[in-house]
Amino acid sequence: MTVPEPASTMERTSLREAMSLFATGVTVLTVGGEHVHGMTANAFTSVSLDPPLVLCCVARSAVMHGAISETGRFAVSIMGADQRETARYFADKRRPLGAAQFDAVDWLAGPHSGAPLLHGALAWLECWLVHRYEGGDHTIFVGRVLDCRRGAGAGALLFYGSAFHEV
Repeated sequence: MTVPEPASTMERTSLREAMSLFATGVTVLTVGGEHVHGMTANAFTSVSLDPPLVLCCVARSAVMHGAISETGRFAVSIMGADQRETARYFADKRRPLGAAQFDAVDWLAGPHSGAPLLHGALAWLECWLVHRYEGGDHTIFVGRVLDCRRGAGAGALLFYGSAFHEV
């Protein structure tokens, strides 16, 4: 089957604008060990309950892409309504790289992944990379959930209309 090309009038910004109208949760992906890194992501979802699988999409040009590829595991902190600044911080390309980027936040190392789990998150998941699929300029990483825990928060942080919102 041949996939048709997009209309020539479609611009890259028009897809970004259209997708900004799809509300998503906000997460921070983390990797521990010698490739320690964190990144805000909203391209994250559950895939399966049995076996427990989730996916995240990461640009091939992102530092996180190499970190997940090298370690084969990652963690996800699901951001609460009061974590807007934490989400902004891990989206800022000007923050320090390596372990120093975690000096600005409270965290603990996940017992299964070694990845930082951010204090105050609504929930945490630790994952082992089981599949990867090319998806344009991104890679779709599928992780098997090794452990997940719920935090004490009640309100969620959402991304909609290119801005953060609280629920």
